[in-house]
Amino acid sequence: MHRIAVAGCLVALMAVTVSSARTCDPNAPVCQIKASDANDVDLAIKNLQDRADGLKSYQARVDYVTKQPLLESQARRWGILYYAKSQDRSSLRIEFLELQQDEEPRQRYVEQFLFDGVWLVIVNHQTKHVDRRQLAEPDKPVDAFSLASRHMPVLGFSKMDDLRKQFDASIVSEPNDPASLQHLRLNVRPDSIYKEDYTRIDFWVDRRIGLPAKIAAVTTEEDIHEIRLIDPKVNEGIDPRMFQIDVPRGFTEDVIPLERTSPET
Repeated sequence: MHRIAVAGCLVALMAVTVSSARTCDPNAPVCQIKASDANDVDLAIKNLQDRADGLKSYQARVDYVTKQPLLESQARRWGILYYAKSQDRSSLRIEFLELQQDEEPRQRYVEQFLFDGVWLVIVNHQTKHVDRRQLAEPDKPVDAFSLASRHMPVLGFSKMDDLRKQFDASIVSEPNDPASLQHLRLNVRPDSIYKEDYTRIDFWVDRRIGLPAKIAAVTTEEDIHEIRLIDPKVNEGIDPRMFQIDVPRGFTEDVIPLERTSPET
């Protein structure tokens, strides 16, 4: 499934339960966590939530690296992210345009992901195939980021309440962290819905705009996903046509309707 692949693009941001008892990674002795973590993280999350509540549109270039240390392999993708929210619906589009595998030259590689609160559409231009997955009822759309978060840790620009029980968090101080960024570490809880996919997620919030600039996630298989969001544009508006995908002729298509539980008899 596309869970890990897409997750790598937009790894989680917030939605955490704070724990000041967490310690640093024993393999990273330069890391420091302050005793005031609980208050600091509470404030950081509140600031992010306040900023997210006022977010009407967001656009940024995406630099996404997947590292597989056990296989000594790395893949790097470049693309762009669009997000827009209205009163009754939100939309999220991620479009990858280039790929570099290990030390090979960059090549054109187009893959598009679109969430509209009800459907997830994945268009792969290399395989010429489209997946359409219904993830909510048409009359009950959810926020696009919240919808995505059910299948991957995703940037917490909007609703965090759905994820608050999934992580413990602490503020990290490392010498290499720029002063313009605030570094938070999210440890996946034993009962988290992400426990089979991730062990830890780090993210760096741009203090100037109060939104994420970099995210890194470690999977249970020890793969590492690193995402950088570059040249963000906040609340500058996005053409609605950006959330329409024209599928070229000749592409095959699979449509997967929403799984519904049968009423008890």
